[in-house]
Amino acid sequence: MQKNRVKDHQMSPSSSAAQVDRFTILLVDDNTANLQVLREALDGQGYKLLVAKNGPSALNIVQKAAPDLILLDIMMPEMDGYEVCATLKKDSQTAHIPVIFITAMTDQQDEAKGLALGAVDYITKPINPELVSARVQNQLELKRHRDHLEEMVKRRTRELELTQAILIEGLATLAECRDPETGGHIKRTQNYVKALALKLKEHERFRDQLSDETVELLYLSAPLHDVGKVGVRDNILLKRGKLTDEEFEEMKKHTTVGHQTLKMIERKLGQSSFLQCARQIAYTHQEKWDGSGYPQGLAGDGIPVAGRLMALADVYDALISKRVYKPPMSHEEAAAIIVKGKNRHFDPDVVDAFVALGDTFRNIALAYADYDEEREALGGLAHRRPQVGGRTVRVLLVEDNEINREIMASQLSSLDYQVDAAINGKEALQRYMDAEYDAVLTDIDMPEMDGYELVKKIRHSRKDSGRPIPIFAITASDFDLTEERARSLGFSGYMLKPLDPELLQQKLAGMLEDS
Repeated sequence: MQKNRVKDHQMSPSSSAAQVDRFTILLVDDNTANLQVLREALDGQGYKLLVAKNGPSALNIVQKAAPDLILLDIMMPEMDGYEVCATLKKDSQTAHIPVIFITAMTDQQDEAKGLALGAVDYITKPINPELVSARVQNQLELKRHRDHLEEMVKRRTRELELTQAILIEGLATLAECRDPETGGHIKRTQNYVKALALKLKEHERFRDQLSDETVELLYLSAPLHDVGKVGVRDNILLKRGKLTDEEFEEMKKHTTVGHQTLKMIERKLGQSSFLQCARQIAYTHQEKWDGSGYPQGLAGDGIPVAGRLMALADVYDALISKRVYKPPMSHEEAAAIIVKGKNRHFDPDVVDAFVALGDTFRNIALAYADYDEEREALGGLAHRRPQVGGRTVRVLLVEDNEINREIMASQLSSLDYQVDAAINGKEALQRYMDAEYDAVLTDIDMPEMDGYELVKKIRHSRKDSGRPIPIFAITASDFDLTEERARSLGFSGYMLKPLDPELLQQKLAGMLEDS
């Protein structure tokens, strides 16, 4: 073999090696002879071998190829092995890659330094090929078991998340079925609460109570605020006129029934921060700042933050919603009533946050409106269904979260959309180039290629050079993106999570009706 021809490139293993799991190993050494010895020690064992002759080159290869193991020389020019290892361990994307140091040094202090940086083993020079092969095999076997355990944990976590999502949706739908006029009420109030929590999380009165985890719990558990209505008799819950005093007392019990129901579930499933939050919301969302609410007559800061946020969200939504006994109010009319309730019904700082979020509340209400009358009262357009030459609309859905992807695909399919799903921008771009789509819905934050890069590449593609395809960003809240910024980045607009297929139909109608 020609030892002086080793360069920074991929080396092909012997064709005689055939393994089910083909690991990628990066060899890093500035000495060509050492690289050749390492290659000969590992060649023919089914590994995919990559090489680099300095630290910067190694880091560049790691970003592109994501090796399973790195054999790293310590003494190199420009950037030594310690610095390369430290850089890898600081990056969450590469910190998990095991590193074996190759060194001529035998000082125990040097070995301790390398291990402290995160290296898993040391191989000393001169290189013993049999020792290299054995150490590599051991580390890769450990990695195989570790990856298997991590995948099991991820799978179990996904199952638990899916179970929780199904529990929430099932209980919330049960309550909604008992009170058919609520419609989009659950989706709207869920997003109102999250908007308020995000606005207040840096406020001095709330910052200790509204961590990122708590905000997410509020968002997830908000749909269960009226679950106790399953315990209210139909002649009261479905009554079209005003309730009598006796009937109202019965209606008020939905807070206690909700609390007791969720507490019973918690006893069966074990203590859960999600269920604790849901219980707080169900039990206290009818309390008032001045103590005149129910069921406990709590006042001021004695009302949990979750209950205070839901109280405002619930009232605002009742005001802008159409009911058999009243037309929907405009956002301005509803906002005036909310402000009037400051220091009486509502926490004053929560009201101030609501005022600052006026446009956000209106947009959420419009996004999940049930009736054209509600959209018109909010200043929106009446609903129109899109038509594409009388055929089914074909949508490319891009979402890396498995649960979100399954839910959105199911929603779209239920309305007769033809849905193709991709788990990231890279896969989506390939699908887009290989097939014809009427619209693209894409998440923003994704691995490999995010939504911003995806829309950029689609807009610059030959297929999009004629009539641009509608592309909507899917975001968690109005704080991630605005319509103006979305359009400046190449999107046709944006949609809030959870996805509202009806709003999508409304937005697509004008774009596709002439197709």
